[in-house]
Amino acid sequence: MNKICIIIVTIIFYVQVSAQIKTDRPDQTESSATVGKGDLQIESGILVAYNGSTGFSNRQILLPTNLFRYGLSEWIELRIINQFETRSFDFPLGELGAKFQGLSDLQIGTKIQLLHDDNKNSEIALLSHLVLPSGTIELSGDTFGTINKLCLSHSLSPKLGLGYNVGYSYFGENTGSLTYSVSLGVGINEKVGMFIEPYGEVLNFEETSLNFDAGFTYLLNHNLQFDFSFATGITQQMNYLSVGCSWLINPSVAE
Repeated sequence: MNKICIIIVTIIFYVQVSAQIKTDRPDQTESSATVGKGDLQIESGILVAYNGSTGFSNRQILLPTNLFRYGLSEWIELRIINQFETRSFDFPLGELGAKFQGLSDLQIGTKIQLLHDDNKNSEIALLSHLVLPSGTIELSGDTFGTINKLCLSHSLSPKLGLGYNVGYSYFGENTGSLTYSVSLGVGINEKVGMFIEPYGEVLNFEETSLNFDAGFTYLLNHNLQFDFSFATGITQQMNYLSVGCSWLINPSVAE
């Protein structure tokens, strides 16, 4: 209850990040924007995460995590995600833990912008990824999966924006999960932006999880942006820290 109160108070004072580079990091809400035709955007970072329960913990390091976005047209982009992962497990009752390193399963997908209305200050996009069982044996899901999201955003003012996603993920077992996120952000100035975001999923359409994250971005120049974010679990023991950068190559708008 205390965590929920803190989140509510913070939302009152701070409201997806307003920046010149529209990225899909560092928050969990995927942007409704696509990169320009012929543009390549690389979004990379480091994430250190902890998940725990009674007598069991799971520590994860993603170094690096990479998202490559290439504009096939002004409203369709090709997306590839790959990452090198270190994961360690600690078990109860003095049992020996385990540690694994290697590549996570490769994701290939697309984002298609369905609506871009300057008059209404709104955007809608559909994102879909195919997860390929291509990773290191201990880290792979050993089956094909899919991640799908409907991405919506609204510009509330020149510096204030709202983005939200609703989606469905399936990894070959049970019934899959409903995912959701809502990101509120403010542009502090032309270079600095902040965001705050509740996000989570309904596992197998039965068990609901809720988390909270926040962070900021710093725009170094028109094609290079740095970010920092952190998260904590509301309904389970979870936290992470992440730092990263996004680099727009061959930007559509010349310097």
